Amino acid sequence: MVASSLPAVLPGVGATDYARYMRTNELLALQKEPTQWVHPDELLFQIVHQSSELWLKLTRSLLSRALAHVGAGQVGAAELLVDRAAEALRLITEHLRILRSLPPAHFAVIRRALGNGSGFESPGWRLLRSATTELDIAFSRLLSSSRLTAADLYQGQPSDPLYRLAEALVEFDERIALWRAEHYTVATRVIGQGVLGTRRTPVDSLSALINHRRFPTLWEARTALTQASSQCVYPSRGQA
Repeated sequence: MVASSLPAVLPGVGATDYARYMRTNELLALQKEPTQWVHPDELLFQIVHQSSELWLKLTRSLLSRALAHVGAGQVGAAELLVDRAAEALRLITEHLRILRSLPPAHFAVIRRALGNGSGFESPGWRLLRSATTELDIAFSRLLSSSRLTAADLYQGQPSDPLYRLAEALVEFDERIALWRAEHYTVATRVIGQGVLGTRRTPVDSLSALINHRRFPTLWEARTALTQASSQCVYPSRGQA
């Protein structure tokens, strides 16, 4: 027996409360209509990038909340939010992989419809960069107020809340690098190497961004600890 549908009670447009709350009429109207496509694979290309912007909007919100917790000294709450933001970046990276199935000849047709548009102009990534800068500054201040350097922190216990937050920030930074690596791989697979993107930017310039760090002090601390350990002189066997 099929249950009878209940009437919509929320304000908005749509036949059901689901449609009204999720605003599905507006959401599903944001893609080109089939009559507007220069190629049917435009739907794939547009949905991948639009959904990425939504995930990046969430990521920015999570990092903003984490920033507020860091400022209040609520380290554990900040860690949980940074972890969730890293998971969002993992999902963005995974769904980018579907563009590997886009034949180069098909994208060559789609590319003509993009104008000068480029992923470098993504508002989501622009806001993400500013969010990580703010979080890096706030975490550095938190360490300073605790009279610690990043190297001091990494010589402490991994169970320490500050240590755990530092590792969450490193994980998030690594997720950015993995996304950039995937982006570069997909781009070269679809349009090749040694060519210019839609903004007349060399596609190979994407590879230079992979090693860029948003939380450089936490990475430099690792280098400093390794260099310090390699300079230690250990007694040879038989010596007291």
